Amino acid sequence: MKIFNIFRFDEKGGGLVEYTLIVALIALAAVAAMTTVGTKLNTNMTSISNKLT
Repeated sequence: MKIFNIFRFDEKGGGLVEYTLIVALIALAAVAAMTTVGTKLNTNMTSISNKLT
């Protein structure tokens, strides 16, 4: 039974999981922002190209 108590109160890896989730959310937000900016930039460049031809 002592072995189960050791694992139950061992929280050494808890911080790593939290930091991993934070980094994953930041990466997801960055990808979403870059996709939005890229789409708008593509629309603007297409518009400029159409006006030049």
